[in-house]
Amino acid sequence: MRIDLHTHSTASDGTDTPAELVAGAAAAGLDVVALTDHDTVAGHAAAVRALPAGLTLVPGAELSCRLDGVSLHMLAYLFDPEEPELARERELVRDDRVPRARAMVRKLRELGVPVTWERVAEIAGDGAVGRPHIATAMVEAGVVDSVSDAFTEEWIANDGRAYAEKHELDPFDALRLIKGAGGVAVFAHPLAAKRGQCVPESAIADLAAAGLDGIEADHMDHEPATRTRLHGLAADLGLLATGSSDYHGSRKSCRLGEHTTAAAVYEEIVARASGAEPVTG
Repeated sequence: MRIDLHTHSTASDGTDTPAELVAGAAAAGLDVVALTDHDTVAGHAAAVRALPAGLTLVPGAELSCRLDGVSLHMLAYLFDPEEPELARERELVRDDRVPRARAMVRKLRELGVPVTWERVAEIAGDGAVGRPHIATAMVEAGVVDSVSDAFTEEWIANDGRAYAEKHELDPFDALRLIKGAGGVAVFAHPLAAKRGQCVPESAIADLAAAGLDGIEADHMDHEPATRTRLHGLAADLGLLATGSSDYHGSRKSCRLGEHTTAAAVYEEIVARASGAEPVTG
């Protein structure tokens, strides 16, 4: 089985619609794909309607968190999307994305970057607006060569010159909410240092003690030595180790299925979940 447990659609900051994403997953030879848009489940229904025969969809979301001033992301799988407390927190994060993006555009303009909120909103469309949309506008304006080039301290990386904070969950609260909704929690790209500051491994141990199910070890932003270290850390802490593409369509260079999750790990995730079930076309 080929299993990719981290992808994004136009419901957040990907460039493929949910229907295009599941079609692309089938074309890439995947057996299982998770749709994990940022802080939203808005793409799930469209993905299910378009699901190709034989492909299994894992409904999920990537939750924005912050611990001791450091941003981190928590992948939530197979939770009940109607559970009130988790739904309310997702809405709070989404509502704060617009003023945060506006603030970042304002900072960029103060730095002489000719981007506008109107263009960023147009790029985002119906999706949850985020930094990749701003970065795309910067590419269009000729300020940077690629979306990834915008994610530096010079521009919109964490603590960059044009960075602005948004409402984010405490990861321990996120774990409680995910578990309360019957879901499974995996720490996304935990040691992706190229994205900015990472939480220490001691924090991962604390999260494991609080109920974290796994860590995303195999990821494009982890060097080979880091992947090996994370697999070892997962074994030491009794955590599942996943692998994923973090696919964003044309906005990033990664391909669907570039990194995958072992079948036994996927089966354990499904076994632990009680809030929702995978859907097979």
